[in-house]
Amino acid sequence: MVTGNTPSANADIASNTVPRWANRTAHAVPLAVLPSGLWRMAMAVGIPVGFSGQLAKDWQPGLETSSYITLLTLITEGLALLTIGLVRPWGETVPRWIPLLSGRHIPTWTVVIPATLGAAAVTALSLKMFWGGTPADVGGSEAPHGTAAWIMNACYAPMLLWGPLLAVVTVAYCARRRNASA
Repeated sequence: MVTGNTPSANADIASNTVPRWANRTAHAVPLAVLPSGLWRMAMAVGIPVGFSGQLAKDWQPGLETSSYITLLTLITEGLALLTIGLVRPWGETVPRWIPLLSGRHIPTWTVVIPATLGAAAVTALSLKMFWGGTPADVGGSEAPHGTAAWIMNACYAPMLLWGPLLAVVTVAYCARRRNASA
């Protein structure tokens, strides 16, 4: 094992203290969010996703609509990718490439509070999306039906995992950081 305060030492420390299950769980979060992003991107580039009537007109690809959908997808996936910071050294120490803060220790609460609030928020949003039915049910008669509805629902169902997975990894992060400082 490398000793000292080098990037490889930090990686060794993190890999020795992060349980394998927590690492796998953290990496599962972006994968759980990915199918809904791919479905939205299909809509953004004009692939028919099953909407009809006014919904089809409202979500017709164009600069504004496609930009909105793409931005929403990138932000969603970016937030999901932040979960990996809970199992990597950059979730405990500011990376060297960030000016002025380089190498500083990140207080546990500055990570745990936003992660906990994020887990609660995405759990609430995901449950609301499925409350009383599936995402395809929300649009009524203009929403996707048949195979298109099945595909839409299959793409959005994994998002139900995002909040609980983030919560589990947050608890593991908090416990690991607490044990490290004890």
